[in-house]
Amino acid sequence: MRIYASGRRATRQAVGDLLVVCWVVGWVWAGVVVHRVIAHLADPIRQTANTSGSIASQLREASSQLGRVPAVGDQLMRPFDRMAGDLDGLVAQAHQQVAMIGSVATVLGLVTALAPIALVLTWWVPRRVAFVRNASAAQRFIDADADLDLFALRALAHQPMPQLAKVSDDPMGDWRRRDPRVVKALARLELDRLGMVMPGRAEASAAPDEVG
Repeated sequence: MRIYASGRRATRQAVGDLLVVCWVVGWVWAGVVVHRVIAHLADPIRQTANTSGSIASQLREASSQLGRVPAVGDQLMRPFDRMAGDLDGLVAQAHQQVAMIGSVATVLGLVTALAPIALVLTWWVPRRVAFVRNASAAQRFIDADADLDLFALRALAHQPMPQLAKVSDDPMGDWRRRDPRVVKALARLELDRLGMVMPGRAEASAAPDEVG
């Protein structure tokens, strides 16, 4: 269905939609930055683990060579094996710390991005959905060439008194008498409130807002 929003409403919606997109993209980028900054904290630990693993391998190789010494080989191997085992424990702890930092980075990155995005979308989505629903319902009457009396009646119920006074000294009486000028003016007020245009001036002054 093609919904013709009024020029001011279409402009506000376009600007608002653009700002929301920028907001979402900005906070996604912020979340990525937070994740990267925290993840980089694990780099020294990862380097320590790699170095310790390399030293442990060298100690095992040396232990293997010393084990070939007759008579005293077993005794010479023990301190090297013990140091290699200690380094293996250090490497295991380092890998655990790297994994923990990675988890923290992921959680904080998601929270940084999703919390402000959810806050704005909670406010923005219901407003956009409400406009689409109201405008779609009104457009069905317009597309069906329905009488404007319904919109005029809604204007009498929703518009403030000063606005009604600008239309007529007796808007209710004129509506009851089906005064075409007053009915059309009242209907225009209601359609303006919905952010839509009168059927006769849709092509002249409206900016199309595609929905669905």
